[in-house]
Amino acid sequence: MALYALADLHFGFAVEKPMDLFGPQWANHSEKIIAHWKEMITEEDMVLLPGDISWGMRLEDAAADLDILAQLPGKKVILEGNHDYWWKSSSQLRYRYPNMIFLKNDTARWGDLFLCGSRGWLCPNSKNFTPRDEKIYRREEKRLQLSLDAAMRQGAKEILVMLHFPPMNEAWEPSLFTELMAHYPVTEVVYGHLHGKASHRTAFQGERDGIRYQLVSADYLDFCPKKIREQSKTL
Repeated sequence: MALYALADLHFGFAVEKPMDLFGPQWANHSEKIIAHWKEMITEEDMVLLPGDISWGMRLEDAAADLDILAQLPGKKVILEGNHDYWWKSSSQLRYRYPNMIFLKNDTARWGDLFLCGSRGWLCPNSKNFTPRDEKIYRREEKRLQLSLDAAMRQGAKEILVMLHFPPMNEAWEPSLFTELMAHYPVTEVVYGHLHGKASHRTAFQGERDGIRYQLVSADYLDFCPKKIREQSKTL
């Protein structure tokens, strides 16, 4: 049994959104993801999906994509991305898809490892950080805190954090997210959102202050889920 991660599926089985407009590597990307998934993932595994799951604007549109995910092997933990406009009610999603975990303001588990997260947002930088960005940035920090506190109430000794946005800016400066995580037993962070080689080069990866950071955007991973851990007791 293993723990995998893959962000930015950008499925669009019920909407017209050809992703190859963003580069030839995106041609038939959904089919690539599904093929790799079926080759690698078993029912004993868990897959972390940190945002931008579907291009559907409403749940009725996203249902085609979520239905496919629900039928794929393994347990899924889904986080909201900036393009997941269909995510209006977490309770409604949990009712409709009881075999998938929709993580928002709470926590989930993979054996002794607690899973927390928030969508995150653009971190302060010298180029394009508006008052609106500041408001959302601080709101997402509070949502991450709610998730982390939920894990601590259950006795968490080790936490993996899922974020959609990178937890720091292009200069790799500390952020509210990195400062917050320093106060909890966070050992690992997976995140997505960044697309294209130029953006991938700005991603911080590796260890800092005892936390390991990994970029798991679909195009960075060639649309193949990345194994994060294995041989741990699952849910």
